[in-house]
Amino acid sequence: MRNPAIRLVILLGVIAIIGIISIQVYFFQITFDNEERKLNQKIQVALWDVVEQIYELNNIEYAGKNPVYQHSSDYYVVNVNDFIDADILEHYLVKTFEKQGIKLDFEYAIYDCHTDEMLYGKYINLGEKKDKPSKITLPKYDDFIYYFGIYFPWRKQYLLGNIDSIYVLSGILIFVVLFLGYALNVILKQKRFSELQKDVVNNLTHEFKTPLSSIVLSTEVLSENDILKEPERIKSYAKIIKLQVNSLLEHIEKILGMKEIESSGRLSKKNINLHDLLYNSLENIAWRVNDRKGHYSIDLKANNYFIYADSFHLNNLILNLIDNSLKYCRKRPKIGIETHSTKRYLLLKFIDNGIGIEKKYQKKIFKKFYRIPTGNIHDVKGFGLGLSYVKNIINKHCWKYKMNSKPGIGTEFTITIPLKIEK
Repeated sequence: MRNPAIRLVILLGVIAIIGIISIQVYFFQITFDNEERKLNQKIQVALWDVVEQIYELNNIEYAGKNPVYQHSSDYYVVNVNDFIDADILEHYLVKTFEKQGIKLDFEYAIYDCHTDEMLYGKYINLGEKKDKPSKITLPKYDDFIYYFGIYFPWRKQYLLGNIDSIYVLSGILIFVVLFLGYALNVILKQKRFSELQKDVVNNLTHEFKTPLSSIVLSTEVLSENDILKEPERIKSYAKIIKLQVNSLLEHIEKILGMKEIESSGRLSKKNINLHDLLYNSLENIAWRVNDRKGHYSIDLKANNYFIYADSFHLNNLILNLIDNSLKYCRKRPKIGIETHSTKRYLLLKFIDNGIGIEKKYQKKIFKKFYRIPTGNIHDVKGFGLGLSYVKNIINKHCWKYKMNSKPGIGTEFTITIPLKIEK
């Protein structure tokens, strides 16, 4: 999928998610407002009915004025125009609320004009909530003289419990958002994989084409009739062929080694002499250091240098680390290999004077196929498999590693190996 198409899909996905969320919020608000309006109407009717009963009890004529005032969303003030007994008021409220089907807890208080205070009645439990008297002081209302206030502490929760359809829609919304997020994630991964695959194929083609071209050219020269008269040229081209074949074999071993460790996951461990393995590995790569007019040093100070490991994969690990030190060095390479031992561990260090690695890339470089972005400059070829393979081998052996790298100075890579000889 091309980049413009991917960006369009992502943009449409984001717009769809925002649109769905906006619609959900809109419908939630409408549903909540409708339920709130219905509840307010029921409460108003019930309180009117209570006032009429109190008027009838006290032989008071209706003055034509609305006796119910909604002070806030959960607090009402009701004018009764006369003294009222708390027990009678409570009886009327409970009876009327049950008649209207209002299963909502409330707390009421009666205003005492002599003390200018709201005298509390009590908390009435009509719902499923436990008694929980509020800690607020019910406010007074100056326009009435004889009145009571009624407060609904669980009003909002009651409304939310009555709009079950919203929760169903919310579940659908969450599912759609998660699905769209998953789809976008898959698209982005596919895009990265496609770009990665393209880079790997290009690098693979270059890494194999260059030595093969040198080999073909050398064989063409060696097939000429006059070449037999020039033995030095024969040696020179034979050396070129040998070097290029070794280069090809290194690439093939790297790919096959990665495939083998991933497919089987098994290691052929045995007790090996690490120092001997290091010397043998360096003999196979010394020509590359010399070809770059570089220098390598070995400082093997470990007293106990026998470890339990897979010699094939450990050798590839060593070659990969040295190969990186050579490839990512823009001056004469200097490579140092050290070993140190403690009572429990052997420390294997690789030190170079390469270009170093910025801190933001130091964790990413161990991912398969990952290569540090260099813009349009592609002076170092590779597959992005080396350090991924190194980390995999270290993990399979249950070892630990530590990397210290500074851009422009170099890198120090330390492997901590438990000193445990097994049979």
